[in-house]
Amino acid sequence: MRNGVKSLIAVLFGLLAGALLMVFTGHDPIEGYTYLLQGALKNPERIGNMLATATPLILTGLSVAFAFRTGLFNIGAAGQMLFGGFCATAVGLSFDFPRPLLLLAMVLAGFIGGALWAVVPGFLKARFNVHEVVSTIMMNWVAYWTIYYVVPGYFKGASLETESRQLPPEAMLHQQWLTDLFQGSYINLGFFIAVLGVIIVAFIINKTTLGYELKAVGYNRHAAEYAGIAVKRSIVTSMFISGGLAGLAGVVQYAGNASSMQIGVLPTQGFDGIAVALLGINAPVGVFLSAIFFGLLYSGRGFMNAMTEIPPEIADTIIAIIIYFAATSILIERLYQKYKSRRAANKKRED
Repeated sequence: MRNGVKSLIAVLFGLLAGALLMVFTGHDPIEGYTYLLQGALKNPERIGNMLATATPLILTGLSVAFAFRTGLFNIGAAGQMLFGGFCATAVGLSFDFPRPLLLLAMVLAGFIGGALWAVVPGFLKARFNVHEVVSTIMMNWVAYWTIYYVVPGYFKGASLETESRQLPPEAMLHQQWLTDLFQGSYINLGFFIAVLGVIIVAFIINKTTLGYELKAVGYNRHAAEYAGIAVKRSIVTSMFISGGLAGLAGVVQYAGNASSMQIGVLPTQGFDGIAVALLGINAPVGVFLSAIFFGLLYSGRGFMNAMTEIPPEIADTIIAIIIYFAATSILIERLYQKYKSRRAANKKRED
């Protein structure tokens, strides 16, 4: 049974469960889903906003999926995204380069910031076998409190101490032709960064020696070491790339979808990336499609609530159920195999 089919079944079950919840709360599920789709797809502006919402999810999903493919569970994408976004924001507020050079510097700063934040758990895993789930969770909160104190101390906004100064227009990822194309949407160049990330990650995983070695370590660390692969180096490299992708999510979030950083907020896109990776079966193209679907749900739920009074938490429940079925897809596989065996036995009996 193909993995893509499992993901589609998980989505179907989630939508069916959402429909049942709407019925039980006295609402029409057809009407609810109609407005949900309209909220994300009704016109070019809404489509652009939906793609912009999905953009950081693509990158955090890639981050988690890349680590998964190499046998690591990077649950620290939120902290890496936050620190990468901070590094990009600091560059944007501190330097007065020509716009193309400034944006390039911000993207590089965001990638390196997120990568270095993930290298610490990678080193601890490789050198001392510290479980990456524990260390990445801890690094999330180190990033949280670092930003909490550094932003008000060095980049405080003019009127609010809870956010940084606004990025100047030349340090933003917005492009006028793109805004005009989507009729006023806040979609920005970050979407193209995410698409490029999908292509590069797919190439690394499937077409390079590095990708082969990383996957080998993920499948069986001891066998890979016996085959001569530098396992410890592969672990650190994997976390470096994974963290860099999450750092890019911070760049597109804070320099594209927003124009400043708020303190006291750990970006939820980092944790949502886990769900995106699970539903996308840890494949770059699957992650892209999964993030678009999540972006559709997030963008459309407000319009659904405004037009029908269906609570937006219904959309969150749909997502949670989809994640549950995606994470327990082995049960779907076993049910399918049991169905095939029973059908084969019945056919044999009839013959």
